[in-house]
Amino acid sequence: MKKRLWIVLSLVSVALLLSGCTEFNEPISSESKGFWNEFIVWPLVSFIKYFAELLGSYALGIIAVTIIIRLVILPLTIKQVKSSKKMQEIQPKMKELQQKYASKDAVTQQKYQQEMMALMQSSGVNPMAGCLPIFIQMPILIGFYHAISRMNATPAFDLGTFLVFPLADPSVVLAVLAGLIQFVVLLTGPAVDNPQMKVMMYIMPLMIIGFGIALPAALSLYWVVGNIISVIQNLVIYKPWNKKKTEPMTTGGAKK
Repeated sequence: MKKRLWIVLSLVSVALLLSGCTEFNEPISSESKGFWNEFIVWPLVSFIKYFAELLGSYALGIIAVTIIIRLVILPLTIKQVKSSKKMQEIQPKMKELQQKYASKDAVTQQKYQQEMMALMQSSGVNPMAGCLPIFIQMPILIGFYHAISRMNATPAFDLGTFLVFPLADPSVVLAVLAGLIQFVVLLTGPAVDNPQMKVMMYIMPLMIIGFGIALPAALSLYWVVGNIISVIQNLVIYKPWNKKKTEPMTTGGAKK
């Protein structure tokens, strides 16, 4: 059931991403048509523009909107973390069920599913609680990414600079900084004992650096600010200084 749910959510997320990819480098305005433009990208562009005019620069506007978005989705993040922790707590019992019903015949697997659902219900674990926040966040985060990119392609918007970095041009410094902070995000997150997740700890920061070197510095600024907020969230929620190495986590955590 959970596997099918993840497949559905993945397909929906890809559809949302692709819905804006065809116009990724095209100008954006209030006249832009389509659901993605009218209800996701343009409202975010207007939001950034409002704070840019209020604070004096598009760099500060991007920082302000990034912080606001992260604060808005913080309750969802906390809910996702709590669900992940509950799932982690029942991992030993889930493994016992997997061993008990190791046979792949239909009858055994049906009993396995029934007992698994009973275990989750008795433990107060709701698989949707971990998936729904991700599903809700995806349009916002992808839309924000598109908003910055399309502002960069619109002559009416002069993104200006952040410190000495032109936001319309790629910045190696901001890209590397974004990647390094992403690595700190993963280090301060839940303890990971899964080899595949450990590999991602190194791949994800490198991917961000690679994208940041090729894309406008405004996007790297968005990643830098967003990742700093994620580090703060991890320090508050996970308290990594209290991690016990003798109690490793065997499944992936709740993070982005």
